[in-house]
Amino acid sequence: MITVGIVGATGYTGVELYRLALRHPDLRITFATSEQYHGKHLSEVFPQIDPRRDILLRPADSVLDEPADVVCLCTPDGVAMRLAPHFLNRGARVIDVSPDFRFETPEGYKAWYKQDHQAPALLHDAVYGLPELNRRRIREARLVGNPGCYPTSVILGLAPLLAEGLIDPEHIIVDAKSGVSGAGRGLKLRTLYVEVNDSIAPYGIGHKHRHVGEMEQELGKIARTKTFVVFSPHLTPMSRGILSTMYVRLTADRSTDDLMSLYERRYQGEPFIRMLRQCLPETRFVAGSNFCDLAVERVSGTDQAIVTSAIDNLVKGAAGQAIQNLNVMCGLDETAGLLS
Repeated sequence: MITVGIVGATGYTGVELYRLALRHPDLRITFATSEQYHGKHLSEVFPQIDPRRDILLRPADSVLDEPADVVCLCTPDGVAMRLAPHFLNRGARVIDVSPDFRFETPEGYKAWYKQDHQAPALLHDAVYGLPELNRRRIREARLVGNPGCYPTSVILGLAPLLAEGLIDPEHIIVDAKSGVSGAGRGLKLRTLYVEVNDSIAPYGIGHKHRHVGEMEQELGKIARTKTFVVFSPHLTPMSRGILSTMYVRLTADRSTDDLMSLYERRYQGEPFIRMLRQCLPETRFVAGSNFCDLAVERVSGTDQAIVTSAIDNLVKGAAGQAIQNLNVMCGLDETAGLLS
């Protein structure tokens, strides 16, 4: 049995991770933390948690010496970089679900998150946790930076085309819609019910959103050259889900069937990638699951193609991907705990 600690268990991602870990046949949760609710049981905060499988919440600083094989950090920006060294130094492996270890350099992190990285030496050791691209490195990693939700949908959507050099890497346009849970559980005026209901609102459009840097870093590695992403995220009045629509310029003449066949070959055997030929991806098809649904289509009479990608932002975009990474790191069946 593999022991797991969850730091930040009362955010949307943290409680989703707790839920998935509970149903995993090979995991046992040894501790869960919350700065706001420490001293309470998790079921007092989230009554959907089975009280027979409950846990007492503790502050993060009180668990730094607690034993666990793997520690998952579901914390705000800047916290994981402080905590990760403590857990690594006592032999635990760490999965950071925050953005602190997604960038390869401290300069890259600072450019997009506007703060200095407090553990820059660890960035070299951290592995970007997208199993479909980095499975071998994840298997050996001590520290994994779990990808962001938007980047997961975009990178999986564009990787086959970039790897084959079939699109212009500097002309990528992404229009994405996200459920409100992607903004976190903290109280914000912008995410109140009256503010989001009956409306779709763009934010951080162009080249401003923090996830753009992460996308360009990883897409650039696949393309082996610089990439440029114009990104337009939107907040939608639903609880969870991301739908990303990517507009790209083809550099070779390929039909829709050619493109779909390319994707099917590239993702053959991937347990959580589903290529859709009979319909387009929708968020309701992936809700509560770790699947990423994809479709690609050539725009007739043009050099344009459109890629559509759907994930659940709390599962494949966060907690589910963390469990998938844990399974790879620990040599378990990659789908353990993630298939109904």
